[in-house]
Amino acid sequence: MQEEEATPVGRGRRARGPTRRRRERLPEVVRTADKTMLITEIGERDQIAVLEDRTLVEHYITRSGAHSMVGNIYLGKVQNVLPGMEAAFVDVGEVSYDEEVDGETPRIEHVLKAGQNVLVQVTKDPMGGKGARLTQEISLPGRYVVLVPKNPEVFGISRRLPDNERRRLKDILKKVKPAEHGLIVRTAADGADAEDLQADLERLAVEWAAIEKSAKRGKAPRVLYEEPELTVRVVRDLFTEGEFKEMVTDSPAIFERVTSYLQSVAPDLLSKVRMHDGKLPVLETYHATEQIHKALERKVWLPSGGYVVIDRTEAMTVIDVNTGKHVGKANLEETVTKTNVEAAEEIARQLRLRDIGGIIIIDFIDMLLERNKDKVVQTLKNAMAVDKTRSQVFDISPLGLLEVTRKRVSAGLLESFSETCPTCEGRGIILTHKL
Repeated sequence: MQEEEATPVGRGRRARGPTRRRRERLPEVVRTADKTMLITEIGERDQIAVLEDRTLVEHYITRSGAHSMVGNIYLGKVQNVLPGMEAAFVDVGEVSYDEEVDGETPRIEHVLKAGQNVLVQVTKDPMGGKGARLTQEISLPGRYVVLVPKNPEVFGISRRLPDNERRRLKDILKKVKPAEHGLIVRTAADGADAEDLQADLERLAVEWAAIEKSAKRGKAPRVLYEEPELTVRVVRDLFTEGEFKEMVTDSPAIFERVTSYLQSVAPDLLSKVRMHDGKLPVLETYHATEQIHKALERKVWLPSGGYVVIDRTEAMTVIDVNTGKHVGKANLEETVTKTNVEAAEEIARQLRLRDIGGIIIIDFIDMLLERNKDKVVQTLKNAMAVDKTRSQVFDISPLGLLEVTRKRVSAGLLESFSETCPTCEGRGIILTHKL
């Protein structure tokens, strides 16, 4: 699932070196209370759409024959240690080792040995021939908090919450935080009382105790903890009182699963869940299917008549902005700036909707005035601030290019509805002449 930003309240891990960037504070997030979550079944696949004022902004689907490993905890066995890569291979994939002991970073060969059992958690699914990415920094997500076992220095609160709510939660958590564990407060904790937070913490503490006990018995490799299936995971991470007005499903089985989960963790949200009773499937009724089809296309039209083209490569995603049919009224600079501002807002939505991660390069139309460049950059930052997946927006370069990084956790929307062409192997061309 998506990762929430949190601001540390107590001491955290020190940076590994002077080159690590200090993450800038996110722009203030304007939280909408007009979201709708739609859930349906397509064969054996669950499909989830999140709408903001009838506009599709997020989409999740279980891939056919595939199950996400992200969040799962394994007792693994180290197969090989590569000092030159600062990495080790275990039986479930590749793990980049990044651990500090007494303020110093030890060499990996001094910490891990071939044949050693290690407790690891998956942070990224296998993609593009690469194995799953693992970490030894375990975290257990609950409804309101994330427990970070045996790391008491971690204490953070979601930066998406208003300052007064953050202060209130900080006061509560100081009283209930376990001395031996770290803690991160999620956006869903907005409005939660001390009893809710305490109950969530106790559930997670029991889960961790069971994981520790299981790790001491049996042989590696084996799974110790599995994240819930997609629908429950999305409801747990996204569906909150302050942001959603309703959840609608046309599947009785999904309705039963969701209401059963909410009954145990957030019974006050049950009144917002209802069965769809229309003749058309729920995604078609809310025009989500049409928007999904558009999100699978390369070209995205803007309100003024301009458009953006989104192309994905092995190394990065490249986005080109064009004025298209937009000819403007006053002068070229105004026309270009208006197109770029519209593009910045739409690009942020497309990155969320298509779940595009990694490096993104945006080729905005050239602007002469620095204030217009700053306006476009700030527009993109504000639009990206509502995205719960961690991202960073840089300034426009002298060549008019803007770099964005967005954490890649799993395959995106396009991969969920497509497969590589067996003829061109994804290149998009067919060689017609013999060499």
